[in-house]
Amino acid sequence: MHCRLALSRMRPVLVVAAALTGLAACSTLPDAPALPAETAPLSHACPNSVPADARCWFGQDSAGAHYVIVMPAHWSGVLVLHAHGGPTLGPVKAERALEDLKRWSIWVRSGHAFAASTFRQGGVAVRAAAEDTERLRRIVLHYVAQPRRTVLHGQSWGASVAAKAAEMFTRDSQGRRPYDAVLLSSGVLGGGSRSYDFRLDLRVVYQALCHNHPRPDEPNYSLWMGLPAGSAMRADDVRQRSRECLGLGLPAAQRSPEQARRLKTVLDVIRVPERALQGHLNWATFHFADIAHQRTGERPVFGNIGAHYSGSTDDAALNAAVARYAVDVQALARFADDTDPTGHIPVPVLTVHAVHDPVAFVELEDQFQRTMQAAGRGDALVQIFTDHREHSYLSDPVYPTLIDALLRWADGGPRPTPQGIADACRARQVGDCRFLPDYRPPTLDSRVAPRQRP
Repeated sequence: MHCRLALSRMRPVLVVAAALTGLAACSTLPDAPALPAETAPLSHACPNSVPADARCWFGQDSAGAHYVIVMPAHWSGVLVLHAHGGPTLGPVKAERALEDLKRWSIWVRSGHAFAASTFRQGGVAVRAAAEDTERLRRIVLHYVAQPRRTVLHGQSWGASVAAKAAEMFTRDSQGRRPYDAVLLSSGVLGGGSRSYDFRLDLRVVYQALCHNHPRPDEPNYSLWMGLPAGSAMRADDVRQRSRECLGLGLPAAQRSPEQARRLKTVLDVIRVPERALQGHLNWATFHFADIAHQRTGERPVFGNIGAHYSGSTDDAALNAAVARYAVDVQALARFADDTDPTGHIPVPVLTVHAVHDPVAFVELEDQFQRTMQAAGRGDALVQIFTDHREHSYLSDPVYPTLIDALLRWADGGPRPTPQGIADACRARQVGDCRFLPDYRPPTLDSRVAPRQRP
């Protein structure tokens, strides 16, 4: 009897002792890859977000990423390997994995094992995060269990991580596919070279109207870099400036006429909902700073030459006032190599996206479809859309419905259809499905001002 079966038949009170004293012996799992640099995860009490009879392991891998692994009492044989959104900035913390488990406990409640990495570092580093995700898969196989199927799930920015991992790791040392299917939810799937253009647009339009980020008496810098190196600015500082200029965060009745006018201009030109504007302004500050100072050698990978901004009361004056930046071709190529999906994913891919997503525009799905088609993998992609207005989580019945359809496809069943998935969700008779089987996303250029590209 190999270790996975032995552990699964132990009483819960004995599992902790076994994990602490003898789990390393699970290296004898059949066909488990050798991981001499990885230590065994430690059994730990599960949080309240998962069923009480589930078992949890925590650990830190050889690269420094923290992770959590959860096994339900009645396991389906499916492992959901999760890549989280964000990305978070600053030092990685183990608590991040617990936050992901709480949000995505639906996988464990549906009978699937769950594993999530914090990634070894914060910031916009897609390939590194993909490597950390694959390393966690190997840890699960080596120390915990051999799944029947492994589904790679990426959420938001993590969807780009999952897509990259599926491209990078297509065969293991025995020639087998490490992943059987990919599920991408609310994905930032235009790649770094396309997905963030509108945030540069936000910075230049905001600055043309507000002149306070930076202020006239502060050091000037190119807005594509988010902040100058060494800046001590914090999120509260950005929030104070947006409130000062736009009245953002204030009740509408408390805004001055000038604040209301500026806010309307920003919302109409950039085309983001008010509830998401502060978040995008923060990302265009702190994530842009991470990209500039940690990823691209302080060379611009975002530009707006040729972009025409429309929707204001005086578009000609606005376009004359905004700062203009050209990209560095070599820096952009390196950034795109790290962040842009290529579409060369050899397994079935299912995406889901709310058409009113305020964070990752639904038009990114059109860009991803074009990417998959250009790689000759268009038939391996099915895209699903819902009428939700959220980004981080849609509803409980959505995700089990999707993974069930994806697993049937991976097992050799028919390619799912949007209508079939909508019908299957309604048949569950609980929760909020809101699938839109006939929806087709517009192009990204219809949402974000087109511009010159290298």
